[in-house]
Parts: sequence; C-alpha cells; structure tokens
Amino acid sequence: MAEAARRIDVLDVRPAFTAADAAALEQRFAGVDAATMLRTVLAEGLAGRVAVVSSFGAESAVLLDLVARADPATPVIFVDTLKMFPETLAYRDALVERLGLTNLLVAKPDPAVLAARDATELRWSYDPDGCCEIRKTAPLAHALEGFDAWISGRKAFQASTRAALPRFEIKDGRLKINPIADWNKADLDAWFAGQDLPRHPLESQGFPSIGCAPCTSAVAPGEDPRAGRWRGWNKVECGIHTGDGGAEGDGDVSLLPAF
Repeated sequence: MAEAARRIDVLDVRPAFTAADAAALEQRFAGVDAATMLRTVLAEGLAGRVAVVSSFGAESAVLLDLVARADPATPVIFVDTLKMFPETLAYRDALVERLGLTNLLVAKPDPAVLAARDATELRWSYDPDGCCEIRKTAPLAHALEGFDAWISGRKAFQASTRAALPRFEIKDGRLKINPIADWNKADLDAWFAGQDLPRHPLESQGFPSIGCAPCTSAVAPGEDPRAGRWRGWNKVECGIHTGDGGAEGDGDVSLLPAF
C-alpha cells in the first residue's frame, strides 16, 4: 500500500510537446501544402487543444481563411491592447463574418496592471518593451493557458530574425505551428486574389505591417515591410514571438467570446 501511495504521489510534469515532437511533425509534413497540413493537424488532433493567434493585420486573412476552411470552430485569439487602430477592429469583425469563424476570443490587459504600470497610457512612448509586455504578451500568455498548441501567421520573409522559421517549433512546452512560414509575398497576394479576400484598409495607405496605433507608421517604398513598427527604437518584435514572455501583468485578464 505504501508503495502504491508513493507511485500516486509522483506527478508527470513533462511538457505536452517536446522538440522531438516538433521535429517529427516537421518531417511528416515536409512538402505538404499548408491547407492540407492544417486540415490534417486539426482533424487528427495532432496538436491537442489548439487556438489560432491573430492580429488581424495586413496579411492575417490568408491564415484565417486556411483555418476556416479546415475547421471554422477553431478558437481564434485576438489580443486587444486597447491601442489598436479602429480600422483593425472593424476589419476583424468583417473578416470573422466573411470567413464564418465561430469562436473568436478577445484577450485584454489587466485593468489593475494598467492602472499601476501605465496610468498615463503613454508607456509606449518611453518604454515600448514594457508596454508590449503588459498590453500584449502577458494577456496572450494567460489566454493560452488552456491550450496545448497555437497557430501563428509568421512568415520567414517578414524579417531577418525570422529567416530560419520552421513550421513546427516549441515555446514554453507548447507546440507552435507556423503553417505559412515558407510563403512569400507573391504567394500571399495570389491567395488574396484567388480567394477574393478583403484587404486591411490601412494597407493601401502604406502600412504593410500593422500593430498598435502609437507604434506603427507608414512604410516608404523600398523599406523593410516591418520598418514602420516601433520606428526609431531598437525593437523588431513585440515579445510574443520571442522567449521574452512577460511576467508583468499577473492577475485577471479578460478573455471573452467576441460574439
């Protein structure tokens, strides 16, 4: 009996997914198109409990269309930092309706943390990393707590920091899936045209990469597509796609069905 009790007390604290799992999936789906890969992953439950994380930015419609075709009930998490362009919020709602996505979840920052750490709402102007942490990375971390994996729309061509982007990777013991990692701008444009997908209204105004309003500016011809993000700062990522997950912002974070 004592031996049985000791066995029961041993908890399995291994991560749900490992680097070996990601490598095996990478090998299995090598050369498989993104649409087929997504359908298979979702239909066979290969990623466990999975959600899509979308900014509803300039290129987001492509991934969301692929997901909607595979399973429109897949949870889609949108982090509303409370600093978004109104055009982004309107585009989000229109795209969800157009694609028939049925499980949009909106994550927002903890009001108590905002009151304590960004009472003036100007932290973006002197500490963009800290602003991203409390308004974006911490809310997303909380929103993902019930999921084993998440699907990202990152592409390798978007920035030099993403040049070696795999389709499957591990972050904090959670599987991260980048279905269109190897797509280029021509591929995206072709999908937009072929599926007659609506474009983000700011894209035609020179915004090829769209984040929060205070930290996103128009991009001149010939500039890197992400040059308008945090212009003037030595910063290229918000923190969601790096290992610098935010500890600030612990507490209640709103995660509500959008409809």
